[in-house]
Amino acid sequence: MADLEAQIPALAAEVAKAGDTVKALKEAKASKAEIDAAVKELKRAKTAMDAITKAIAAQNANPFDANRDGLESLCKRRFFYRPAFEIYGGVAGFFTYGPPGCAVKNNLISLWRRHFVIEEGLFEIEDTNIMPHNVLKASGHVDRFNDFMVKDLKDEAAFFRADKLLEESMENIIKDPTATPEQKEEATKVAAQADGYSQTELGDILKKYNIKSPLTGNDLSDPYPFNLMFPTPIGPTGDLQGYLRPETAQGIFLNFKYCLEQNGGQMPFGMAQVGKAFRNEIAPRGGLIRQREFTQCEIEFFCKPVINEDGSIVTGGKGGKPHPKFDLVKDEVLTLFPSPQQLAAQSTIDMTVGEAVEKGIIANESLGYMVARTQSFLLRAGIKRKYLRFRQHLPTEMAHYACDCWDAEIMFSHGWVESVGVADRSAFDLNAHSTATGQELVAIEKLAKPIKKMVVSTKKVAAGLGKEFKADAKKVVEYFDGLSDSEKLALKAECKEAGSKTVEIDGKSFELLPKHTDFDEREETQHTVSYTPSVIEPSFGIDRILYAIFEHSYYEREDEAEEKVEEPKKDKKDKKKDAQKDQMERSVLNFPPEIAPVKCALLPLDMRVTRDARYEDMCRSLASSLSVMGISSRRDDSGVAIGRRYARGDELGIPFAITFDFETFEDKSITVRERDSCVQVRVPFDEAPQILSRLCDAQMSWDECRAQFPEQKQTASDKVGMKA
Repeated sequence: MADLEAQIPALAAEVAKAGDTVKALKEAKASKAEIDAAVKELKRAKTAMDAITKAIAAQNANPFDANRDGLESLCKRRFFYRPAFEIYGGVAGFFTYGPPGCAVKNNLISLWRRHFVIEEGLFEIEDTNIMPHNVLKASGHVDRFNDFMVKDLKDEAAFFRADKLLEESMENIIKDPTATPEQKEEATKVAAQADGYSQTELGDILKKYNIKSPLTGNDLSDPYPFNLMFPTPIGPTGDLQGYLRPETAQGIFLNFKYCLEQNGGQMPFGMAQVGKAFRNEIAPRGGLIRQREFTQCEIEFFCKPVINEDGSIVTGGKGGKPHPKFDLVKDEVLTLFPSPQQLAAQSTIDMTVGEAVEKGIIANESLGYMVARTQSFLLRAGIKRKYLRFRQHLPTEMAHYACDCWDAEIMFSHGWVESVGVADRSAFDLNAHSTATGQELVAIEKLAKPIKKMVVSTKKVAAGLGKEFKADAKKVVEYFDGLSDSEKLALKAECKEAGSKTVEIDGKSFELLPKHTDFDEREETQHTVSYTPSVIEPSFGIDRILYAIFEHSYYEREDEAEEKVEEPKKDKKDKKKDAQKDQMERSVLNFPPEIAPVKCALLPLDMRVTRDARYEDMCRSLASSLSVMGISSRRDDSGVAIGRRYARGDELGIPFAITFDFETFEDKSITVRERDSCVQVRVPFDEAPQILSRLCDAQMSWDECRAQFPEQKQTASDKVGMKA
C-alpha cells in the first residue's frame, strides 16, 4: 500500500497540470483539436488517479464490511438478538437475546468455565449486582470511573464520548487516499493515544482538528467528566447510597480471604465470577459492542511472589510474579502491539510468550500466562487467528488500578475492538479495601528457615495515649500501625531530636512528643512472612466476543452451478422477496460445535418417510439418547425440500444434520451431514449418539469421521438452495 500511496503526489500534480493546461487553452481560444487533446490528457490523468485511489481504498477496506448487512438481517430474522423494549421504541444500549442467541451465549460461557474455572482450578463466586457507596468509594470508582463527554452546543440532546469521536475522525484521515503520509502517521499516533489524553489535552486536540458534531456539524463543548455508574438508593428511606456494579471484580476482592481459607491458605490461587455489569454509556452505538448492561466473565489470579531467605519479597520485574504452569504456554506465538510501536505508528510484532516475558515486553510470567490462555480460549470459541492481536495500554490510558494491561483486540466490521482486558492490578484493590475496613487482606507464607528480625512495637505507647488524645487516641494508634518499622524509628528519632513533631491525621493536626513515640525495639524469630498479593485480572466482555464470533462465523455460499431456466418477468417487490429467499438459502454461521445453539438437526428425507410408523419411534428414541448425552437437537418435519431444511439449520449454525431416509428402515442406518463441507456419511443408527457426542466435544474431527464411515452420495434435492 505504501507504494501506491507514494504515487499519489505525482498523479495529483499531473491532474493539476493537465487542468491548468485546459484552462489556459480555453482562455487563449485555442483550436478545438488542441483543447480536445488537452481534455483527453486530463481525463487520462484523472482515470489513473481514480484507479490508484480505488486500489488504496480496496486495500484499506474492512474485510467484514461486505457481510455486515447480511449478518444483521439474519440475526434479526432468526432472533439471535434484538433491541430491548422494541415494541416501545427501544432504549439505546439495551438488547434482548432470543432463543438461538441465548443458547450460543450460554454455550460460550460454559466453554469459558471449562477452559478457565475447571482447567485452572478457580474458585467461582456469585456476588450482588448492587454495591454500597463505601465499597466503590474505596475501589476508586466513585471518584475516577469517568469518561470525557462533549455536547453539541446547539442541540442539548446530542452527547458524544470525546475520545471515540476523536478516534473516528482520525480513522477518516487514515483512510483518506489524498492525505499525506505525514498526516496519516500523525493521525495514527493520535488515534492510539485518544483514550489516554487528559481533559485539557483532549479539548486542545479536538480544536486542533476542528472536530464538529457528527450529527449536525455544530460546534462542540469542551470535554468534561461523566461518571459511568448507575446510582440507586438502598432501602425504603433512600439514605444508603448504592450503585449498580460497574464490574464484577470488586465482589471477588471483598471475598478474597474466605476463598484463601477454602484453599487452605495456599498461594497462588484464582477466583472467578460471571455476571452482569452496568455502565451508563454516554452514547452507546454499535449494537452489542457497547451496551449499558452487559455480561462479564472475570478472573482474579492472586500471585505468589518470590520470597528470599531473609524474608524479603520480590513482586516486580519479570521474575517477580512467577506462574507454576508458565512452561506449558511459553512457546505459544502472540501478535503483540506494544506501546512503543503504537507511539511510533509502527506495526504489530509476532513473538512467543516466553520471549515477550524474557525481553520485558510482557511484565511477568503470570501476566504472560493469562494472555496466552486468553488467546487459546478465543481461538477455540471461533475467533480467527489473523484477526486477533494483543495491544498494550499506553501509560497515559492505564486504569487507576493497573500497572500494566494488554487488551485482546478483535478485528470485525467496527475495526479493532477491545474484547478482553488482561491487567496487572498489582495489590491496589486489596490494599484499598484493607485500608477502608481495617481488615487484613493478606496471605501468609511459612519461611524455609526461621529468621531473626528487629521488630518495632507500638503497644507500650498505645496504652498511654488515651489520657492526652482521648477520643482521637484510636486514630493516632492506627497512624502508628500504618507505618513501617523503619518509618516508626525515623519518627521516634525526629521527635527526640526536635522535641516534638506535628502530623496530619484525617485532616486534623496532632503534636507528638518523644513519650508518644517511645516505641519498643526487640528481636523476634519469624517463622512466617505476610504480604498483600498482586493480582492478574483477565476480564472478558462476553457480548463483544459473541458479536465478533458472529462476524467471524458468517459467510454466504456461492451459488451452485445449475441450469438456467428462463423465468417470467417480475416486479421489484417479487425480486426483493426472491433476493431475501436466496440469501436465506446461502447464509451460514459456522460456529464451532461447542458453542452452536443446537448441535444436531433431525430431518426426514421427505414427507413419505414420515408416513412410516417406524419413523416417529426412531426419531423420538434418537432425540432422547442425544438429550441424555447433553446434545441438543431440533426436529424439522416440514414439507419443504431437504436442501432448504439444511439451509435453515446452516443459518442457525447447527453443525450436524441427521437424515432419516428409506434405507434407515431397512438396515437401521442414518446419514450425518456436516454443515461446512455439506458432505454426508452413513452411520449405524445405534452408534449415532456416541459419534455426535465425540464430534461436538472435539474428540473426533470430521475428517476422522469421514475416514471411518462410508460417504453418502447426494442427489440434487439434497443440495443446499436447490428448489424441490
